[in-house]
Amino acid sequence: MDAAQQEATARARELQRSWYGEPLGALFRRLIDDLGLNQARLAAVLGLSAPMLSQLMSGQRAKIGNPAVVQRVQALQELAVQVADGSVSAAEATDRMDEVKKSQGGSVLTSTGQASPGTGAPTVRRVVREIQSLLRSVAAAGDIIDAADSLAPAHPELAEFLRVYGAGRTADAVAHYESHQN
Repeated sequence: MDAAQQEATARARELQRSWYGEPLGALFRRLIDDLGLNQARLAAVLGLSAPMLSQLMSGQRAKIGNPAVVQRVQALQELAVQVADGSVSAAEATDRMDEVKKSQGGSVLTSTGQASPGTGAPTVRRVVREIQSLLRSVAAAGDIIDAADSLAPAHPELAEFLRVYGAGRTADAVAHYESHQN
């Protein structure tokens, strides 16, 4: 790899860090390890070609162009946390990955548009994750915070919403959501 390629790769990884919180190579390797996948299976679940996944992991490509794929990545990150804390078994994780694979973005739904079996009505956490996914597919966390700072003097409640959902932790967003329901 020549100096120009190394510089382009470093720039792509830095962009990934600003957009996704970390370089995609590290994020995808963690998902592979935590969920017991290989690269081909991860690519299939995300709806990417294996070469595209490889390019994203290596920094040859910086951005995931499809918002539905970004949402699938976020769903897998949440699933990995649930597997790690023991709230989801390995068998359940496999079923959930199949649901994620079928999702069109926006929510984890089957192709018929009905909620997946066993999920029932959307949970507060799912609604919050969907809001977060939408905001984060539009702009990076730093840009959302900048926008919130610009809005804060005239619209403090809207600025708080952007900060909490666009750049905050899911647990804080769930608490915010619950505090603003009737």
